[in-house]
Amino acid sequence: MTKKLLFVTTILLALAFAASAADVTGKWIYEQAGRQGGNPTKVTLTLKAEGSKLSGTLSRPGRDGNAMEAQIADGKVDGNNISFKVSMQGGGGNQMTSEYVGTLAGDDLKLKITRPGRDGNAQTTEVVAKKATT
Repeated sequence: MTKKLLFVTTILLALAFAASAADVTGKWIYEQAGRQGGNPTKVTLTLKAEGSKLSGTLSRPGRDGNAMEAQIADGKVDGNNISFKVSMQGGGGNQMTSEYVGTLAGDDLKLKITRPGRDGNAQTTEVVAKKATT
């Protein structure tokens, strides 16, 4: 009987831990540094977590002032950790894919973003996205 009770307790604790994993679903905003010290750009992530799948969009202002939006691809959720890719048109019509890896901590989403640099080497930046209240 004690073994069964211990087993049931362990299962309930595991389920409670899984249920307590924070939900990244919602709107997140961070600022991306401007080129060559220019004004920062506000980037909006709209995320939707369904089990271990993550979907959504990334939106930011374009050079002409119109919003640029891209779909998130290969999105994954593992507890408080997320990862996804975003592809956008770069200058000269080149497709540029950035990889995002993040950790959720309360209302902060700490992201490490890796993208191709102009010299061909990967460039990594770290940002903290805040959960939008509206």
